[in-house]
Amino acid sequence: MRVVVALGGNALLKRGEPMTAEAQRANVRKAAPPLAAVARKHALVLSHGNGPQVGLLALQATAYDEASAFPLDVLGAQTEGMIGYILEQELGNLLPPEVPFATILTMVEVDPSDSAFDNPTKFVGPVYEKSAADELASQKGWIFKQDGARWRRVVPSPEPKRIFEIRPIRWLLDRDVVVICAGGGGVPTMYEGNGENTATDRVLTGVEAVIDKDLATELLAREVGADVFLMATDVEGVYADWGGPNQRLLGRVTVDELRDRSFATGSMGPKVEAAIRFVERTGRRAAIGGLEQIEAIVEGDAGTQVVAQGSS
Repeated sequence: MRVVVALGGNALLKRGEPMTAEAQRANVRKAAPPLAAVARKHALVLSHGNGPQVGLLALQATAYDEASAFPLDVLGAQTEGMIGYILEQELGNLLPPEVPFATILTMVEVDPSDSAFDNPTKFVGPVYEKSAADELASQKGWIFKQDGARWRRVVPSPEPKRIFEIRPIRWLLDRDVVVICAGGGGVPTMYEGNGENTATDRVLTGVEAVIDKDLATELLAREVGADVFLMATDVEGVYADWGGPNQRLLGRVTVDELRDRSFATGSMGPKVEAAIRFVERTGRRAAIGGLEQIEAIVEGDAGTQVVAQGSS
């Protein structure tokens, strides 16, 4: 089988941990055994989150006064290489030396007319007092919204439309390479200008935005013909009545059953939406569950298994 796994941020950095290379490597080392077990049996494609890493790089940049801070798309590209490097090493320490790996810098196209650009909602970076947020908004043109008692920058989160590197990704998979790509939802890019796709008519450029990792990985899973699209997180799966007196884990569910329920926008909501999209568009299986259960989830024996209506 061809399996695409989206690693949640908890696989790289747990809440409250210092954002050090050592802490990230320690978490990847814990995540590597179940991923290696899947790679021994199936063709494996990995994507990953990068929110804390981009936030740290942005903070570090503010300490350097000689030049403007790098934009979000450049920071995203930087983290794809950094995280891919650690994943390759830790998986390589568990798999036979003849197993090849490749981390692919992945640009993902977004539409300049996407409605997300009219209403930025994705929180990025640190929190600020209102006065500091107002000053930064004036200096840099950033948009801030209240996050609890303080203020944070928000950026658009547009829909992923196209993965530019999909051809080399497929080429590598056809040659049994473990591929790491589309980290952080991919580097958001768009064409500026009108006309045909030529150097004189349109220019490809980066965007100050963040693409949802799970939605971008769903697109990736479809484009590579994945048999299973799995989102690994820090809970056993999707729960009905989460936090309520009747809380229960949803095992095998159809897309219609999921659509009849509501899920938090900032946590499980995007994962459920990504799972629904994949199943509706391919007829194949999506799953959500805990990282430590990845082997069983791939086999259909754990987590929340999302299937098409009428599937056995």
